[in-house]
Amino acid sequence: MNTHSLGTPTPQTYITTSAEQTQQLGRDLAKRVQAPRLVLLVGDLGAGKTTFAKGLIEGLGAARSDDVLSPTFSLIHEYEGNPKVYHIDLYRLDTLPQLDTLGLDDLWAENAVVLIEWGERFTAQLPGPRLEIRLEDRGGDERLISVVEPTI
Repeated sequence: MNTHSLGTPTPQTYITTSAEQTQQLGRDLAKRVQAPRLVLLVGDLGAGKTTFAKGLIEGLGAARSDDVLSPTFSLIHEYEGNPKVYHIDLYRLDTLPQLDTLGLDDLWAENAVVLIEWGERFTAQLPGPRLEIRLEDRGGDERLISVVEPTI
């Protein structure tokens, strides 16, 4: 792993120019994700978090990309597979008591991949180490995607 002199991981960066490329990057990166693993998807609205999640979940063998939906309103989607994948969206949560009602502590003990959109809103409450995927909308269909591996 490449690191800066202060031990901060150097992100790997990718540019995608279509939703299909963003999904394909998710499928490709799934090969590096083994349960148990916490993966945070970080980015503004419309940055491509759910599009990336579709590819990652498909690449993990838990669901077809067409079957992966944003959990914005249900908050958690569970995909049976090996590994099991929990896809969580914290966008609509504002307070710690709201977060506590989700029962996330139970998920950390499972041999699963826990994929969280908007997890940066509650980083102090989430366990580490975590894989962080940062997505930035560069205009049109172009996305800058940075992958930050955890330091252990």
